[in-house]
Amino acid sequence: MPDTPAPRSNDPLHGVTLEQIVTRLVERLGWEELGHLIPVNCFRFDPSVRSSLKFLRKTPWARKKVEELYVAMLAEDGSR
Repeated sequence: MPDTPAPRSNDPLHGVTLEQIVTRLVERLGWEELGHLIPVNCFRFDPSVRSSLKFLRKTPWARKKVEELYVAMLAEDGSR
């Protein structure tokens, strides 16, 4: 009997790390726009991926906003 592939997850965040999410958002929007959309200090003052990851891992509400923004960006890309 042939192996059947595992069903693919419908979760757009499946298999994507927080570092990848932050990096892609910064590439797309830049730190200034990201800090405007999600006004947290790690995006607005001396931003870096490393400091952002440290903050987002400790702050669930901010991480949720970042993930929601990333999913919205994916949806926008898919509708083009």
